[in-house]
Amino acid sequence: MTDTSTHFDLVVVGAGIVGLAHAYTAARRGLKVCVVERDAACVGASIRNFGFITVTGQGAGDTWRRARRAREIWGEIAPAAGIEALHHGLWLTAFRPQALEVLKEFMATPMGEGCELLEVAEAALRAPVLRLDGAHGVLYSPHEMRVESRTAIGLMARWLAEAMGVVFRFGEAVLEVAAPRVRTARAVLHGERVAVCTNTDLNGLFAERLAPHGLQLCQLHMLRVQPEPGFRLPGSVMADLSLVRYHGYSKLPAAAALLEQFRREEAESLASGIHLIVVQSADGSLVVGDSHHYGAAPGPFADQRVDELILEHLHRALQLRQARVSERWVGLYPSSASTDCLIDAPDDATRLVLVTSGTGASTAFGIAEDVFARW
Repeated sequence: MTDTSTHFDLVVVGAGIVGLAHAYTAARRGLKVCVVERDAACVGASIRNFGFITVTGQGAGDTWRRARRAREIWGEIAPAAGIEALHHGLWLTAFRPQALEVLKEFMATPMGEGCELLEVAEAALRAPVLRLDGAHGVLYSPHEMRVESRTAIGLMARWLAEAMGVVFRFGEAVLEVAAPRVRTARAVLHGERVAVCTNTDLNGLFAERLAPHGLQLCQLHMLRVQPEPGFRLPGSVMADLSLVRYHGYSKLPAAAALLEQFRREEAESLASGIHLIVVQSADGSLVVGDSHHYGAAPGPFADQRVDELILEHLHRALQLRQARVSERWVGLYPSSASTDCLIDAPDDATRLVLVTSGTGASTAFGIAEDVFARW
């Protein structure tokens, strides 16, 4: 007799946002799904981020398309799962003439649809907390959405279990995948299909498949900052260093000259991969970051100077009277120099899916739909 408690249409390895996106997509198709997670709760990159579902600035092509679709799905799931949308929209200030040229080129692409390139005076009226001394223009995008990632992931998992029947096995490492057999530290599961979404575990399952892709780990610094009482952001905030990091901007012709300018003027920030993102939590605190340091095994030690640089960019961007740091943490995600997402098929029944650009929250639901459409 078949043990139906261990037999599933899909077994997902990993309960981060990529794993949850595959579980959701499968469950919507009527499949019986099990998610296996080695930790007692999701504690990795999926909760150590901004909760910033970003469309504008994502790389042209698949990444931007997936981000648009993922944003639609977030809009459907969040209210159903009790996940609050804390704010919407993006304000990106161009402090250099060449940064404004990049934004003008961006607005001329299909990715600029729905966005506005504002004069400084208009931006000051609509977003008075922005510091616009010496600014040359401000991009406003209505497409973005912000959730509190450290609670949203848990709420989503609970909703998937209660409303969609997804089975979760937390605190259980997967030791071997040989579909349909999935051997864990506690059981042997049967999965007609297996989605392996193990994020930073590059030396475990299917390490031999990952090795040729030259993946590194990227470590980033993030801060929680307490502003003065009553301070409110109009939406997520970025500044012109983002224009040489986000591929939707950085691949534009005008971005090359901007990067050369930054090499002269912001060499220390560039060396630490710093660009500014600021979002606001329900309690009024600001989540601020971030930086990027790469390697096979980035050390666990956080350099105070990196935090100081991030805070300098924060004060340049916002009219803050107070910015007391109340929390610090580091994130970690796999990174590729050649692709934003790695989808590999070790066999017909198995898919290995890693977001390799730090854009999991923004693209995972779109990626999962692509995986199932081609599977």
